[in-house]
Amino acid sequence: MCPWAWGSEPAFRRLRTALAGRVHWRRAYAVLFDDEDDPAPDPAAETAYYAGYVERISAHTRAPRAARLSRVAASSWPSSLVAVAAELQGGGVAERVLRRLRETVFALGEPADTLEAAVAATRGVPGLDPDRLRSDAASPGALERVRADRAEARRPVPEVLAVRSGSPHPGTAKEASGGGYRYALPTLLLRAPSGHRVVPGWRPYTTYAAAVEEVFPGLLGPAAPLSPAEALELHGSLTEPERHLLAEGAWPPPGAIPLETGNGPLWLHPDEASARPGPSRPAPYRSELRLRPRPAE
Repeated sequence: MCPWAWGSEPAFRRLRTALAGRVHWRRAYAVLFDDEDDPAPDPAAETAYYAGYVERISAHTRAPRAARLSRVAASSWPSSLVAVAAELQGGGVAERVLRRLRETVFALGEPADTLEAAVAATRGVPGLDPDRLRSDAASPGALERVRADRAEARRPVPEVLAVRSGSPHPGTAKEASGGGYRYALPTLLLRAPSGHRVVPGWRPYTTYAAAVEEVFPGLLGPAAPLSPAEALELHGSLTEPERHLLAEGAWPPPGAIPLETGNGPLWLHPDEASARPGPSRPAPYRSELRLRPRPAE
């Protein structure tokens, strides 16, 4: 639910694709909106402030933002529990589930902040067993995993306590409620027998690639770019920054469907568009497209 992490997805998707089968990639859910947070005295004012905050971040990242945000998420726990539960059904399923959960906030403006909403958002994900997902998300194992992730996020490595960077979001560790610090979101930690490297905050793909080269020399070789059709079929949905970074060729591919957001389209594969929940469907692409607050990153 972090807008900076959402804006980092183009670089992370490219990195995951380039390193597929070569590294173990593990996510830790830091719980940005915690159940312990006090409710806002004026929810409408809080929502208006946060929507403006996300809009300012999207000016840097170019990531989609919802045309209208209905509310600030009440809690990160339900979506985190559903995301970790989806991992039990395979990596491909988990990626699609997590993407759907993120899009509830940043494309649709309806945060999946209850278990029912989070499960509903995953309807139609290929290969997903929804009954198992619901059961696994409510299990003690999922709760234990997210609690461990939350605790890990509050034990940051020393390098992130003071960060010098020209990034608008350098990723310096945040003061945590109850004392201490937690990682800023997102933070990428690379571990190898030779040591580790940490890349906090919002960074370009080249920064992540350089960090991988330091820790794993020669691991990240040149990769043939995907065609637009291949990229959209692989991922199901692509933002404008993602399609520029992940695909090469004339855009849009046949059948691509734009779902309009507050600042441009989210591109959907036709199978993804027909499977996802929602009262209305985006129209097929047929012509050229022209172009306190609660805790936040």
